[in-house]
Amino acid sequence: MINQEENAAKEAALNAKSANAGLENFDWESYAEDAIYSKDQRNELETMYNQTLSTIGENEVVEGTVIAMTKREVFINIGYKSEGVVTISEFRYNPELKIGEKVEVYVENPEDKKGQLVLSHKKARALRSWDRVNSALEKDEIIKGYIKCRTKGGMIVDVFGIEAFLPGSQIDVKPIRDYDIFVGKTMEFKVVKINQEYKNVVVSHKALIEAELEQQKKDIIAKLEKGQVLEGTVKNITSYGVFIDLGGVDGLIHITDLSWGRVNHPEEVVQLDQKLNVVILDFDDSKKRIALGLKQLTSHPWDSLDTNLKVGDVVKGKVVVIADYGAFVEIATGVEGLIHVSEMSWSQHLRSAQEFLKVGDTVEAQILTLDRDERKMSLGMKQLRNDPWDKIEERYPVNSKHTAKVRNFTTFGVFVEIEEGVDGLIHISDLSWTKKIKHPAEFTTVGAEIEVVVLEIDKENRRLSLGHKQLEENPWDVFETLFTVDSVHEGTITDIFDKGAVVALQYGVEGFVTPKHLTKEDGSQAKVDEKLEFKVIEFNKAAKRIILSHSRIFEDDKKVEDKGEKKSKASTTQKAVKKLKANLEKTTLGDISELAALKSELEENQKKDDSKASE
Repeated sequence: MINQEENAAKEAALNAKSANAGLENFDWESYAEDAIYSKDQRNELETMYNQTLSTIGENEVVEGTVIAMTKREVFINIGYKSEGVVTISEFRYNPELKIGEKVEVYVENPEDKKGQLVLSHKKARALRSWDRVNSALEKDEIIKGYIKCRTKGGMIVDVFGIEAFLPGSQIDVKPIRDYDIFVGKTMEFKVVKINQEYKNVVVSHKALIEAELEQQKKDIIAKLEKGQVLEGTVKNITSYGVFIDLGGVDGLIHITDLSWGRVNHPEEVVQLDQKLNVVILDFDDSKKRIALGLKQLTSHPWDSLDTNLKVGDVVKGKVVVIADYGAFVEIATGVEGLIHVSEMSWSQHLRSAQEFLKVGDTVEAQILTLDRDERKMSLGMKQLRNDPWDKIEERYPVNSKHTAKVRNFTTFGVFVEIEEGVDGLIHISDLSWTKKIKHPAEFTTVGAEIEVVVLEIDKENRRLSLGHKQLEENPWDVFETLFTVDSVHEGTITDIFDKGAVVALQYGVEGFVTPKHLTKEDGSQAKVDEKLEFKVIEFNKAAKRIILSHSRIFEDDKKVEDKGEKKSKASTTQKAVKKLKANLEKTTLGDISELAALKSELEENQKKDDSKASE
């Protein structure tokens, strides 16, 4: 049993040794890589493969081919053992990039840590951009650029990786109103200027189309004829007209040639970029200034005006223009009539049309004149209302009393208006019975109301003669009995001048004193505001004049001393007058009844004095 066990162990050990001898000769590396080639065969194959690849170096610019594209990346084959990947944002200047297109790239790293080929299209463009830009300027080449953003006065354009400046005036031949619509666009340009010192580049898109437009312009100008109808585009709108682009040639439609109707601003008729037909009205010899018309393409509104329209008809329209002298009313597009200010109201006062109407008002008016040949029409508003002078005698008979409004002054009187269209004049002499008025402004004011009496009617001249003082009885009938010759009254000197002085008496009456009658008993001269007694030496009812004297009082008293009888009589008269004056101190001009009673009392006293004297 023991011998059998020992023989089995020896056999197992021998088998194990044989197995280990086989493993020592096994190619474990090839087995791990599952390779079918030996190491030598593999090295030989690698050498042959590398000979088929391009030889590239780091920091080198090479040409490659776009083999694939995604939303974020562009895959480029430069003939290397692996493809390079470039961010698609580096190609935003060229949105038309497609598979198979040749592009230049800069080799940043032939193989990074991940074994990836690292390329940059942006750096490749930057390295050669300045040479390309200079070459484009020298050869007048057309290049592509990507508009990155707006800047003051224009746009920033990416050209070969260089930021070039595109002036706003060089974007297009037409004025640009919205620069933002160009941002993000790829357009063709020409390099027009390079500043070598500051590395500044200026490009132009306008230069590409100017040559073509110049030829178009010559062709259009050569064919221009008056009356020719062309299609154009609204290029610019100003307050005085509209500029139309006729295809490289600009023409102007004056505001008056836009419409047969009134136009306050051209924007009411046309809009920017609007296409419309226009007619050539005129142009200068060089055909650089072209006058165009829009309204001329339609017939004149007067030609289609209702043939049944006649003088006397009532029409309705809108006020389109207003001036001091009148208002223009449009009764149909392009058909206007003038309402003169004198036809707006029956009033005779000088007024402006703005007091009656304003632009935009809708009014009714009567046709006064109609001239179809001259295309003129006059209208009236007041004709639609009754004439206040038709029955003036019935409405404002003589001696009737009314309230009027002061409209104006003159040196000779006051113009008043009783109602619209009914005017009258109060002569300065008819303002007051007693007060001497030098100018109406002393008595009333413009705009004030005043009571009047109709004195006379002048229907032909549409004028009333009015009075104010006639509202009261004439106090001079009473004054005639109060201020009799030789009667003495107390008065105050209100004014002194070369020819004499004015004295204020009772009841608002004024008297006049010559210089020699101002001498007082002590030989001195009376002064302004001095209160004295005055004797009436003259009373003129018709002229409303009272002449007074202060010196006559003591002069006559001296004479009476020599004649006792005359002195007694004069003394009696003075006492009577003083008594009467004391009784009348509170009487006013407006109290005519009391003045009339005073007159009666004076007459009775006078009769008694005459009776005593006769005895």
